[in-house]
Amino acid sequence: MSDEIQQELSLEQLLENIRWDSLGLVPAIVQHAATGQVLTLAYMNEESLKRSLATGQTWFWSRSRQELWNKGATSGNTQQIVRMSLDCDGDSLVVQVNPQGPACHTGEETCFYRDIAVGTDQALKKAADSHNGRFAVLAELEAVIAERERTRPEGAYTTYLFDKGVDKILKKVGEEASETIIAAKNKDNDELRLEVSDLIYHLLVLLQERKLPLDDIMAELSRRHERPRRD
Repeated sequence: MSDEIQQELSLEQLLENIRWDSLGLVPAIVQHAATGQVLTLAYMNEESLKRSLATGQTWFWSRSRQELWNKGATSGNTQQIVRMSLDCDGDSLVVQVNPQGPACHTGEETCFYRDIAVGTDQALKKAADSHNGRFAVLAELEAVIAERERTRPEGAYTTYLFDKGVDKILKKVGEEASETIIAAKNKDNDELRLEVSDLIYHLLVLLQERKLPLDDIMAELSRRHERPRRD
């Protein structure tokens, strides 16, 4: 079981508090831990829940096939569980994950990719969409970098960095940090935008090399934000 899975309830308490439906199932809302995006809605029975907690990967019960299934077992698009929560009524779960690839069998990042037009205020909708997806690109980039490390496609720059190792990656981080400073000193925002983008990319490569999820960085920032301010 992953060290990052934090459970307030013991397994026995969890099973006692879940309100299983008539088929012995409970809906599980799978959410991207970094972006908050809902990836899919699936169902768990007692056995799949136990396997999910034991392995740190999502296991579900297929209502159509009437069998257990481990997400990504055949496609490689696994979901590493970060945390799991039971709602107040005990009749649904939220499972926050780090996905390794798309969640949907269609190849889409989420099963909920078909937007429905609501209302007529397009400006308001555009602003909401912009806010919700503001940092989605970081999660997507993190997933791409992880895939590059796993598959090492020939000719890819990310492959080159992983092949050369941590010293090369650290050198690039240092170079991009220096170039970011120079661009800022020169008051050149066009150049600064490019250099900061390069720096963030190389930092994500470094985090992947060290197996430190971006979620951990986001959680640390969240903890700092929640601390009492002294100003």
